[in-house]
Amino acid sequence: MTKTHFGFTQVDESEKAGRVGAVFTSVAQRYDIMNDLMSAGLHRLWKRFTVELARVKNTDRVLDLASGSGDLALAFAKNAKQVVMTDINAAMLARGRDRMVDQGKPIPAVQCDAEKLPFPDQSFDLVTVAFGLRNMTHKEQALAEMYRVLAPGGRAMVLEFSQIWEPLKTAYDAYSLHILPRMGQWVAGDAESYRYLAESIRMHPDQETLKDMMQDAGFMGVRYHNLSAGIVALHMGYRY
Repeated sequence: MTKTHFGFTQVDESEKAGRVGAVFTSVAQRYDIMNDLMSAGLHRLWKRFTVELARVKNTDRVLDLASGSGDLALAFAKNAKQVVMTDINAAMLARGRDRMVDQGKPIPAVQCDAEKLPFPDQSFDLVTVAFGLRNMTHKEQALAEMYRVLAPGGRAMVLEFSQIWEPLKTAYDAYSLHILPRMGQWVAGDAESYRYLAESIRMHPDQETLKDMMQDAGFMGVRYHNLSAGIVALHMGYRY
């Protein structure tokens, strides 16, 4: 049986999706509150930068993967011709769908695996994933699927935690590996899920490795922007 990582733990590949699903089912109700607390609100700035750089037009068809509570999908829905939000986790997708309805932006919400997208080839102009790629078992397959569903001239954007500037690493590790799980216990009643989320960041490819992975998937013109000293990186790639 092939092994993969679940945080710092090695598990069978067949188990990872279920374990990740349990994490997000557990944290769904407190997800937005914890995002604000964990990042001191910075996640809103990171997502705003992504939206501004996307420059979505009223002719664009947008696919947002691992949508969660729908921050990016909601922003894109203000301008795009079509937005489809997806998530593999039913609890998270329900939160995003309900939020869209509350905001007067009912859009399609599809529960699916980003490694096996149920959409035709070349059917979107923009594909995005924010803080979801690192939780996927086969990241290469997810990137290949993103490329497959992009129309020629389309672009993909991956917003994800990455490798922080080395002088800040010790302080960042102390916060995320020790304080963050305690915060998860106090606010969400779940330390272990937030311990996994902190560990998963360390197991995710760094900026240059993810750039190489996107190029291997077929993307051209791949570049990235480090945000907040590399705590987060925004990767962009194109299908020509």
